[in-house]
Amino acid sequence: MTVFDRVRESCCRVAERARSVRIAADRIRAYAWNLPIGRFRRPELDPRYHFIEEPAATLAYIVTLDTVNFGSGYFPHLQKRPGLSGYFTIASALKDYFAAHGPPDAETLVRLTPADCHRIFGQEPDGGPRSELMALFARALNDLGRLLLDRFGGDFARLVAAAGNRAEQLVYILAEMPFFRDVAVYDGLEVAFYKRAQLMCADLWLAFRGEGYGYFADIDNLTIFADNLVPHVLRVDGVLVYDPDLADRIDRGEPVPAGSPEEVEIRACAVHAAELMVAELRRTGRQVTARELDYLLWNLGQEPKYKARPRHRTRTVFY
Repeated sequence: MTVFDRVRESCCRVAERARSVRIAADRIRAYAWNLPIGRFRRPELDPRYHFIEEPAATLAYIVTLDTVNFGSGYFPHLQKRPGLSGYFTIASALKDYFAAHGPPDAETLVRLTPADCHRIFGQEPDGGPRSELMALFARALNDLGRLLLDRFGGDFARLVAAAGNRAEQLVYILAEMPFFRDVAVYDGLEVAFYKRAQLMCADLWLAFRGEGYGYFADIDNLTIFADNLVPHVLRVDGVLVYDPDLADRIDRGEPVPAGSPEEVEIRACAVHAAELMVAELRRTGRQVTARELDYLLWNLGQEPKYKARPRHRTRTVFY
């Protein structure tokens, strides 16, 4: 069983016994058929917000960005750049840092402090959620620096090469860092997500167009990247249904605790609903992967229809 099989199987088992979230199975077929599938094709990283330069520097940027690509539960408190979301604020701030200073070496990553992260990402300390997030960013980058030094001679390229062009192996390497070890426990069941580790594989594939540092023979085995936006899109569109208490709490802006049964159910049901949609689309001859479906649903989530309603917020290092 691959790590991706583990994600699919454990999320299916959660969906079968979930108490606060259910999949509207009767909506799967029509919803999948009506998705704008043409938008699956040729996704790419936007050079306005991402550092896309020569290969070694681009590789360092993608690995560094995806090491701190979390904190959506903190984003309401983030000082966002005009017109940009929390993610694009972080991505573009890191792009500016790379453009001004070049890629940080592993020794630099190990020494980074929360104060450095406040400066790099343009965040004034608030003694609260914003400062907490920058402290977590510093820990994540310190972990990356130590992994690079301990295992790969400080070399980003050796880290990726060690995966042997297998996304699964890169997931396992990244999961040596605690903030990538995205596994929850639900009713005694170990539930794997590995959202950010999978996303790094996908982002490398995008940045290098599936070649070189971005070639993974098993890239099409990835699941969706279970966060708080894709489940929100599916909830707004009626594919996921939350019980009234959970729905009211989310709509009031109350945080959903990390690792709580409700939070695990939201993520797991989104993964399983996506698998049902992929199966439906393939049944009709449309060869769509879960990764491609995630791209579409995530981008739909940028539209006003979805931004007008609160999504669930969880302060976690996993998304």
